[in-house]
Amino acid sequence: MDEEYDVIVLGTGLKECILSGLLSVDGLKVLHMDRNDYYGGESTSLNLIQLWKKFKGNDKPPAHLGSSRDYNVDMIPKFMMANGTLVRVLIHTDVTKYLYFKAVDGSFVFSKGKVHKVPATDMEALKSPLMGLFEKRRARKFFIYVQDYEETNPSTHDGMDLTRVTTKQLIAKYGLDDNTTDFIGHAVALHRDDRYLNEPALDTVKRMKLYSESVFRFQGGSPYIYPLYGLGELPQAFARLSAVYGGTYMLNKPECKVEFDESGQACGVTSEGETARCKKVVCDPSYLPNKVRKVGRVARAICIMSHPIPNTNESHSVQVILPQKQLGRKSDMYLFCCSYSHNVAPKGKFIAFVSTEAETDQPEIELKAGIDLLGPVDEIFYDVYDRYEPVNEPSLDSCFISMSYDATTHFESTVTDVLNMYTMITGKVVDLSVDLSAASAAEE
Repeated sequence: MDEEYDVIVLGTGLKECILSGLLSVDGLKVLHMDRNDYYGGESTSLNLIQLWKKFKGNDKPPAHLGSSRDYNVDMIPKFMMANGTLVRVLIHTDVTKYLYFKAVDGSFVFSKGKVHKVPATDMEALKSPLMGLFEKRRARKFFIYVQDYEETNPSTHDGMDLTRVTTKQLIAKYGLDDNTTDFIGHAVALHRDDRYLNEPALDTVKRMKLYSESVFRFQGGSPYIYPLYGLGELPQAFARLSAVYGGTYMLNKPECKVEFDESGQACGVTSEGETARCKKVVCDPSYLPNKVRKVGRVARAICIMSHPIPNTNESHSVQVILPQKQLGRKSDMYLFCCSYSHNVAPKGKFIAFVSTEAETDQPEIELKAGIDLLGPVDEIFYDVYDRYEPVNEPSLDSCFISMSYDATTHFESTVTDVLNMYTMITGKVVDLSVDLSAASAAEE
């Protein structure tokens, strides 16, 4: 272990694994260590016995739930946008050859007390029960504007500079009401709160385009895809990739203490009395607790069920977004459901998550609006975890620390953090102009 590396990565969470893969592909010499004896850190995937140990303190799940090893319960479940940044990163690093994807059945939104399919195109807007007749026509015009919009072609801009016009102003031009704005902003553009309304509209239009392009990609009922056997496959796929490029992985390394030289720069990591030297350290917040601050908490419920979420067209995999306004909250709530059709549970079983940014100390009460939409559940576990973000200056200490995972059930915010870190570490931008058909195993 005592040799020199370009980068030492601590923790095998999703973000760390993606970075380790990107840096290895770039030809850097990478050592990747984890204090745990399993991959994935916070974003690991648990079987039934491990789930019971974590939340109930014993390893005796009831027999009626089926075989423990048929469960792959992701602790940070997130769907991927079929044309999104993460899929592009996976193709860029060629890690797709180790994974099989499958389209997610449904994308829904909670509006006025009911669950509705999210319309993704002008034609779907016309059919959607989310809106009255006149509102549908206005929404259809807006969807057509977004579908036709090309950043480099001013003739599609309708005289508006979307780097200056706010989202609120753009929506006002089409006369859309608050409920329509709500589902477009939160369930199509995937904003986490309402701040986007006062920001330039270009970002929202790009996000809407990504959503509809992703829906067309697999002609499914949603823009999302998910790996068979769940996200636990991802860290391991990146570990294989890293090994192909000469990277070294070591699990079960206790302590993992970052060493600093006299000028305060990270210069190595010590574990079990041996020190590996390095130029840069990449890690999750738990490895350098004195260089991060707590910025919030995520409350979540993990449920095992014997049926799909009601009112989602019997979807075996689905996301439902509950916009903050619909619940009188400061941030959105998310439902995530996956099942035996993605090999994450035994036949007939469904795993559902309800998650949100915690605003109180009572997750049972706070998550009730989401849990009520699930129908009967066989088992339910509650959990609250703290969210951290780095406060250090990497140019002074050579430490690159990821942010904790947020409450969203899709990957867009996670991968933004990874790409920003990659640019800070290397000074380069990842080239994401890839052939998207390389991740088409999903269609089987």
